Amino acid sequence: MQQTSLAVPATRRRRRPSRATAAAAALLAAVGLTAVSAVSAGAADNPYERGPAPTEASIEASRGSYAVSQTSVSSLVSGFGGGTIYYPTSTADGTFGGVAISPGYTARESSIAWLGPRLASQGFVVFTIDTNTVYDQPASRGDQLLAALDYLTERSTVRDRVDADRLAVVGHSMGGGGTLEAAKDRPSLKAAVPLTPWNLDKSWPEVSTPTFIVGADNDTIAPVASHAEPFYGGLPASTPKAYLELNGATHFAPNLSNTTIAKYSLSWLKRFVDDDVRYEQFLCPVPGPGSTIEEYRGTCPL
Repeated sequence: MQQTSLAVPATRRRRRPSRATAAAAALLAAVGLTAVSAVSAGAADNPYERGPAPTEASIEASRGSYAVSQTSVSSLVSGFGGGTIYYPTSTADGTFGGVAISPGYTARESSIAWLGPRLASQGFVVFTIDTNTVYDQPASRGDQLLAALDYLTERSTVRDRVDADRLAVVGHSMGGGGTLEAAKDRPSLKAAVPLTPWNLDKSWPEVSTPTFIVGADNDTIAPVASHAEPFYGGLPASTPKAYLELNGATHFAPNLSNTTIAKYSLSWLKRFVDDDVRYEQFLCPVPGPGSTIEEYRGTCPL
């Protein structure tokens, strides 16, 4: 704001403010300071922040700041086909958000296992699962993702490390279609991340869960024009959402360690599962096309 200075003649005696004026000024100053302090405290006081302030290098790293342990879950468990839970070894920071990940049609847990320790090392408890059969359809995979989250928070050996109010789902192919099914069935989920998703249902007006969709421009199994793009367009305008299309990638890009998938999926999970606005800088404004990104769309601000 431009300030104007008024010169006061040297011979004029400076008028002392009245007691009422001084009291009013003091009150306004106190209110202003209180408001500023409240805003500063609110910006810094997020009980769900985990890990150091993020950088481009930290979100692209294959491992984050947490050491990771893992435990296996038997295929005899009911509701899904067992799997592996990856979790931060230390409990010093309290509980963590939980993420269940489903593989795609005919695939096993091993096809998406790389995401488990990668996300866990950034401050999540991650459950990569096998499905009951490799031929299960998206609706069934959605049910199994929810069953896996229930197991994680209620019966697993690491349930005391998971915040049951901060959960998310991720999935590849029909597992990606399953994440949309899960989000439709359980609106309390904090985030959904479908990776090169496949589903016969193209419109998702029921989904209020913040959803990040990854497509691949060379996908011939779930072409983006008939799957990922309609899914994104079918989400309500009121739902926080983003669509990233991988450049030069196929349907099976999520089956191998992929920095682009990891960095933006991580940022989305951090932003909505942990309510960590420090990660919004990587999502908004939307990234432009590049060597690994063919296209990116999103609702900003988130």
